[in-house]
Amino acid sequence: MSKLNYLEWSIDQLSESIKEKEISPVEVVETSLNLISSKNKELNAFVTIMEDESKKAAKRAEEEIINGNYKGPLHGIPIGLKDLICTAGVKTTFGSEVYKDYIPNFDAEVVTKLKGAGAILIGKLNMHAFAYGTTGDRSFFGPVKNPHNIQKITGGSSSGSGAAVASFQCYGSVGSDTGGSIRMPASMCGIIGMKPTFGRVSKYGSIQLCPTLDHLGPMTRTVTDNALMLNVLSGFDKKDSYSAYSKIEDFTEGINRGIKGKKIGIPTNFYFDIIDTEVRRVFDSTVRKLRELGANFVPIELPGMDDLLTAQQVLLATEAYTSLERDLINKPEQIEEEVRSRAIAGMLTQASEYIQMLQIKHKAIDMHNEALKKVDVILTPTLPMVPTNIEQRVTNSYGLQEHVRIFARLTGPSNTTGLPAISVPGGVSECGLPIGVQFIGKAFAEAELYQFAYALEQTEIYRSALSLNRFENSNLEKVME
Repeated sequence: MSKLNYLEWSIDQLSESIKEKEISPVEVVETSLNLISSKNKELNAFVTIMEDESKKAAKRAEEEIINGNYKGPLHGIPIGLKDLICTAGVKTTFGSEVYKDYIPNFDAEVVTKLKGAGAILIGKLNMHAFAYGTTGDRSFFGPVKNPHNIQKITGGSSSGSGAAVASFQCYGSVGSDTGGSIRMPASMCGIIGMKPTFGRVSKYGSIQLCPTLDHLGPMTRTVTDNALMLNVLSGFDKKDSYSAYSKIEDFTEGINRGIKGKKIGIPTNFYFDIIDTEVRRVFDSTVRKLRELGANFVPIELPGMDDLLTAQQVLLATEAYTSLERDLINKPEQIEEEVRSRAIAGMLTQASEYIQMLQIKHKAIDMHNEALKKVDVILTPTLPMVPTNIEQRVTNSYGLQEHVRIFARLTGPSNTTGLPAISVPGGVSECGLPIGVQFIGKAFAEAELYQFAYALEQTEIYRSALSLNRFENSNLEKVME
């Protein structure tokens, strides 16, 4: 393995070299900063580059490791943060004009955990304003561009996270997911995105959009890296009123056990009602690959999914209005028009309607739990279609005419049920854009989801298939000079 290419290495690979003192965190951070400097004008993934802070942290990590105080696989690894996660002394903008100069005086819980694990926080990542959009092209700081085709969206709202991880500007990121905001960019950028079980990861110190649907989770280039990050991020936090007790786990344990004899449920309704032909082709290919690995497929019916989608949309709109009400009243001109119009719509929800949507939510949780008694996981496409152009608002691919909010159609239900879901690259479209598939699991069964995701990852060398994500050697040499 050539040391020249370490920006393309996984966390798992790089951490071993750092542990063995073959590569210094100082070296890695300096090279990462050089790459960010050269790529950010093109992709616009970072809002704030934490240059001084990351260099100091890298030097500290180097000294700790030399002195025998190695903290684990994230020690010395550059990680990015979606810019709704509070960082003491560093701007946290929410992708908005309202918060463009906001500097918190405290760290979010996930930041505290990452720092405790020795991770190097290298910057704050651009995002769809107020985390309220599916495209990632409505930020006060400008649209994020897809590394595979800069004319295309990265998906929202963790848009900068998807682009930065896919383009090797950082090794992983913490994103947020309210209706698919981790999994949409993961699918569009060709990386791994995990929305954990609701309450698995503390949201303390993240600016909220919809408190009963918001999740934080890891975005990485490999499945093992994702599990390594969740090892650090997960855990009960009394500061978060939605935090859930769960056992301490090593999510990498047994990740390579295989899936022979496992049962995968494929929904017979809803998930394929609106889908373009390229997504269906990749999904069918994924099924064949998993069947070759010995998995068994079981058709499952999920009644009432359209009602569940409606419930998700009403709950999101209502709680988003509540979260943004003060800014909508006091600074409406500083809220992007598209975001503002969506948020204001939540003002019209009646209390009786909100209660009715909660009832649908809890029925759907019971329904999914019953379905998951028959199978180990559920497999669906992550998105119904491939990425659209930046600023495009109506899709026109493969005969579909839908508003771009349709991107959240297949991801939103898991936010409402709170069940864990992971997006994994399944292949590429004819025009070279990544297409993901989604595994949905039982509550707190992230370890099992990682086993399925890892098995799929091994069937396709998708970093070669998604070759547009890789550097030419000349570019690497230039960055590493």
